[in-house]
Parts: sequence; C-alpha cells; structure tokens
Amino acid sequence: MLEKNWMLGEAFAMRSKHHGSIKALWETKWRFPCVKGLYPFHDGSIADFDKVFDHLIKSNINDAYSDAYTEAFFPTCTSLLDQADSATAEHNPALAFSLYLRIACLYRISRFPIMNSAVKWKAWEAQKAAYMKAVSLYVRVPSSASPAKPVPTILLITGLDGYRPDNTQRSYEFLKRRWGCVIAEIPGTADCPADPKDPKSPDRLWDSILQWMGKKESFDMTKVVAWGLSTGGYYAVRIAHTHKEKLRGSVAQGAGVHHFFDRQWLRRADDHEYPFDLNPALAQKFGYDSVEEFKEQSQKTFSLVETRIVHKPSTRLLLINGTHDGLMPIEDSMLLFDYGSPKEASFFPNLLHMGYPSSNASVYPWLESVMAG
Repeated sequence: MLEKNWMLGEAFAMRSKHHGSIKALWETKWRFPCVKGLYPFHDGSIADFDKVFDHLIKSNINDAYSDAYTEAFFPTCTSLLDQADSATAEHNPALAFSLYLRIACLYRISRFPIMNSAVKWKAWEAQKAAYMKAVSLYVRVPSSASPAKPVPTILLITGLDGYRPDNTQRSYEFLKRRWGCVIAEIPGTADCPADPKDPKSPDRLWDSILQWMGKKESFDMTKVVAWGLSTGGYYAVRIAHTHKEKLRGSVAQGAGVHHFFDRQWLRRADDHEYPFDLNPALAQKFGYDSVEEFKEQSQKTFSLVETRIVHKPSTRLLLINGTHDGLMPIEDSMLLFDYGSPKEASFFPNLLHMGYPSSNASVYPWLESVMAG
C-alpha cells in the first residue's frame, strides 16, 4: 500500500521528544501550560504538580496507563482536601473554592488518558466529588433565563480525556454571553451511557438530551449549537447531519472523521503531540478489545464517509483545526467540503491539534453570529 502524503509533512514520521519519559513529558511539554494554567491544567496549581511530577520522575514511573501513575497523585489530593474541608468549616468559601478546583485538576491528570482500571475510576469519582463541592452543577444557565426568556444554549460535546468537570472556563465564557450550557460526554468515555461499539448510539444519545432540554423551559430550543472538542469533533460533524433540524449550527474542532481511522495514520499517531500513546485509549473508547482490532476495523465501522453520514445535508457547520494536527489529520476537515452542504472553516497554518492558541478567536465570533441570527 502506498504511503499517503500527509499535510503534516516530515513530522508525520517523527516521534516527539516528550514520549521519552515522564521527565521528558513534564519538562518539554506539560510544565509550561501548567505554569500558565492552560489545558489540561486549568483550575490547577503549578506547586501541586511540581510535587507530584517530582515523585513520578524520582520513582521512574513512566506509564500513565498504570495504577502507579494515578496513585502518585493521591497523597497531594488528600492533603489539599483536608485544607479545603477546613476552609469550608471555617466559612472561607473563596479559599475552599480554589482548593476544590485544584484537587479536581489533580485528579483529572491522574486519570489520564482513559479510565482503564478501578484505580482510574476511583480518581474520576474523586474528581467529580471535589468539583461539585466547588461548582455544584454541570448544566449552566444565566440568571436571566426563564420560561418567558429562554436562552440560546451550547451543547458542549467533550473529548477523549476532557469531561464535564473540565470545562469551567469555557462555561464562564458562555454565561458571559448569556448562553446556557449542557455538557455531554461521548460514547466510551467517563459516564456516557451510549454503547461505544455501536456507531449509531450517539444519535439516540442526542435524541435523549435534546428531548430533556426541550422539557426545561430555560433553553431556547430554536438556538441550540453543538460544539465538539477533539474526539468530540467527530460527533459534532455527525450530529450536524443526523440532527440538522434540531440545531442552529455545529462547531467541529479537531475532528477526525475518516482518515483518522486509517491504519497508516494510526501507525504513527502514538508518536505525535498527545502526551501518551494514543491508540490504546482510542481502542478502548471505540469499544475494541485490542489496538490491532481497532486499526483493522474502525474505519469501515465509524468513518462518516464510509457510513455515508456526510453525504447528507447538514446544519451550518464550522470546521476548526491546526494544519499540523498530529492526532486528527487536517485532511479530515478538508475532505468534508467534498460532501453534503457547504461548510465554513478556519484552519491555522503550522498549529497543532485543535488549532490552539488561535482558534477561539474564530469560534466565539462565529457562535455569536449564529446565535444572533
């Protein structure tokens, strides 16, 4: 089989240096966004993570899929939880709020890249418990929302490793614009009840969520826009076609819809910008028993081209990504222009997965224009 000429160029065949060890990951890729409070460290504190990663490095714990990696975060979480509970008892809500979010962030990173063991699930449950002590809800509406004044709403579709408690800042952006927000996890991740092996299960999931939203009089069901992040971008493309009449629009950010499932692409995906090996998490997420089974079967089963989903008309669909995305190839966003309804897009030259840090400057104005229309 001939090798494809990917837009990623020579970088397609290169292994990123952060894959060498947990030390390399921390020092070359993760410590900087942690200092800045950027994904995936929003709500967190560099002091907490310096302590944990110092232990991981000294203990030579390099496999994030292992329980040893996850358990390394627990002592710091326990210590901070004692402080947060004391702050609550002492009626210091600002301090308690900050501490609970820091704890939730620690548990978030501890359960990366996917919950593949009882220990990872313990971390996930602990993350939710800490987050709910700070924020106490996953569905948000502005205080002005009422049956008489229902609000435009974002259906935020999460990705492979970022879930409901991982979108504090994005939710605030929605509330600032007087929009509601409903956050939903995708099949095969977190608490999503949909069958990960059934490519049609998300369609039933969206039916249920939209029906539930329709019964809540605070949502303006004529102004619902989906926004799918990373692996959730696949579902944003799908819902744009399967639920065209229910949505004002959809944003697919970092979407993989066809070439993403190609064996040639997957053969190198572990080497690119994802912090850990990507294929084991993807295989579990899509319901396969092994990476080899995922590579062999997933394109025929899940490709939105093979299953002819993208041949259908869609609602307004905005495609966002960096041209050098090493997780979901930019070719997947580009090929969508060959099918169905006209599309809109912003592609960012030389930027990586999701088009960060430039992409939000395109997404929010587009959302504002769609909601106002």
